[in-house]
Amino acid sequence: MSPLTIIENDHVTLMYHTDTKIVHHIFHQTVQGEVFRHALETGLEVFKKYEAHKWLSDDRKNSALPEDDTEWAKTNWFPRVLQAGWQYWALVWPPSTVAKLNLKEFIDTYQPFGLRVMVFNDDKPAMKWLEHNKLTPKIKPITPQG
Repeated sequence: MSPLTIIENDHVTLMYHTDTKIVHHIFHQTVQGEVFRHALETGLEVFKKYEAHKWLSDDRKNSALPEDDTEWAKTNWFPRVLQAGWQYWALVWPPSTVAKLNLKEFIDTYQPFGLRVMVFNDDKPAMKWLEHNKLTPKIKPITPQG
């Protein structure tokens, strides 16, 4: 089944793969500020609407983000997408070392919260990895009987 295209412009393509419940963005050039935030916010809305749990980020043509976008993604956007059920993140690396270091900062921030992350050099193995991972059921905390 072909994916639903949510956003398509010179900066970004955002899709939703209905059969595998994967949100998938492709940055076509350096993306920052409002364009970056709009893509992630729209992806979050797709996550909620379709109860997705997996995200494929093709960042091969992006560069390092400015500090304000990095902080926004880590402290504002991430807690909300995690709450929406994000479990798996396949990330396609950009060639720039500086951009990789910026993305590693996200990985280091997100993994302690249980997000499973794998990095790739191409989108095809990234998609296969996401498709083959099973969702982990949420465990409800045990509450004392009173």
